[in-house]
Amino acid sequence: MPPAKRPGSPSGGSSRPFTRRDFQLVLLRRMADHNPELVEDARRELGVSIAEMREANRRWQAMVRSPRGRGAASRYRSVLGVPESVVPRKIGDLECEAWLWPVPLWADLRFEVMVSPNGAVWNEWLVRAPGAPGPELRSLEDLVPWSCTVVEVARAFAPARPLEGTAPTRWGLAFVAPDGQGVRRECVAEFTWGLLQRVGADA
Repeated sequence: MPPAKRPGSPSGGSSRPFTRRDFQLVLLRRMADHNPELVEDARRELGVSIAEMREANRRWQAMVRSPRGRGAASRYRSVLGVPESVVPRKIGDLECEAWLWPVPLWADLRFEVMVSPNGAVWNEWLVRAPGAPGPELRSLEDLVPWSCTVVEVARAFAPARPLEGTAPTRWGLAFVAPDGQGVRRECVAEFTWGLLQRVGADA
């Protein structure tokens, strides 16, 4: 009789625990479409191969899609451990909690999961760490890939209009910002897991 599959192990694959480093590889895999060079540098910093990054993403997707898998909130806790901090939040009339974990690749950021009272996950992305100084965003030249988050760009160039992303982990913002010569331009910024990937002209 074949051995029983471990909960969270995709399709009876590797029984090695899914670690925080593996989760960082999942974040990077989604960013590779926009910034392959930055992802390559980060992958080398972690000391992993391209094959390992693909395998980490495969295992994560298997956990997410498994009908017997954990709920999203439980899955994050099982992979990332106890949150570094839990902060009460209020969105309109709805109360929830923000769970925050450090991500060593981006020391001044935290991975934030917004959890409702019934345990449902409302949002999951990278945010600035509490107390960490954010970038000064005054013009398009300041919008460097991986330098800022959705929240920071929306605040700096308000009013920004949210746009539907091309995947569940992607977001867009439409806004007006001055270029290097002070000319105000309509722009669209694209984000993956809440981190800026690129900025282009508004179509």
